[in-house]
Amino acid sequence: MASKDVDMSQSPPNKLSLQQPSLPWRMTSSLIMGLTASLSRGFLYSLNSVEVFDLQRFLHVLDQRKDVGKRQRGLITVSNHISVLDDPLMWGVLPLRYAFNPSNHRWGLGAHDICFKNKLLESFFSLGQVLPTHRAQHSPHGGLFQPTVPQAIRLLSSQPFIKPQPGREVVDRHDLVDPFTSGGLTFTTTGTDSHVAPSVYARNRHSWVHIFPEACVHQHPSMFLRYFKWGVSRLILESEPMPDVIPMFIDGTQRVMPEDRGWPRFLPRFGIRFRVGFGELLDTEKAFGDLRARWKELVRREKRVLAMGDLTDELKYGKEAVRLRIEVAKRVRDEILKVRRSMGYPDEEPPGFELAETWAKESGSTKFKSNVDDSLVNKRE
Repeated sequence: MASKDVDMSQSPPNKLSLQQPSLPWRMTSSLIMGLTASLSRGFLYSLNSVEVFDLQRFLHVLDQRKDVGKRQRGLITVSNHISVLDDPLMWGVLPLRYAFNPSNHRWGLGAHDICFKNKLLESFFSLGQVLPTHRAQHSPHGGLFQPTVPQAIRLLSSQPFIKPQPGREVVDRHDLVDPFTSGGLTFTTTGTDSHVAPSVYARNRHSWVHIFPEACVHQHPSMFLRYFKWGVSRLILESEPMPDVIPMFIDGTQRVMPEDRGWPRFLPRFGIRFRVGFGELLDTEKAFGDLRARWKELVRREKRVLAMGDLTDELKYGKEAVRLRIEVAKRVRDEILKVRRSMGYPDEEPPGFELAETWAKESGSTKFKSNVDDSLVNKRE
């Protein structure tokens, strides 16, 4: 699939290598992403009313990232999750000139059991820049430490992904073996499947990754948020350098695909009011710098050469590592609440909604009405 193999570890950090997916792949990806965005934009603006807050501020950030070779860091956007159609509908507010340029568009995380359940869907979503993600409720391969998360971390970063820390001696050549790729171009999520590893291509350095930290559809009448899972924490703590972060807030797609909709359930509703707000580009050093410093100290204590995205048991399950992920997720959630507030939504919510233990009493089923906040929840879609 690569047009030219390049030793990217020898490339200057800001010089774009020639390594990239094949021309047919790039053309097909551009077509799929462009047509999907066109349909989303057409649906939003022709059949509904749309209100967008601070779009130009977001477009300015994308314009600054257009030249891949000049990018200095990745970009994370985070938002609430209220419908199975949030992505791609939410990106329909972007002018179409952005839609046909995959190298400056988002990478997303899609459910493996839905988006990758057959070869046709796998091809479509891979070309649409979606990473196969297992959900713990539906797969034994799910969880915070599945191989897809390192792929997202690497997309936000740049090569090389395996290098000794300064002053640390490599005592075994296996210390420099990448545990996440096979043959340098593919990765597996189950041990038996195989997917192109998009992070190996220089065109994808310092990419834009969008994440829904609630990790399930959550439809609440007052637009309250669930707690945020820790995948976003890994992206912020482990990517190099620390990525830019832009919080977002969306409202309306829960009326396009309400969880309590009747027949025909598969058809989206229209005539709704869709609203999306783009927050400011965060000062990430101010927001997360102290937590990153504590994380780096934890990594230094391990005294091992670790590939980017690889973690020891202490870095996975140690008390300090867990505390750091909880705090990062809370701070990200607080930033989305600021965007919600700026759009005129209630500033207050019941205490404890940011804590995982608050939601532990919910039903174990995949679709239900929450006994915590009376929201409609779908952990299947």
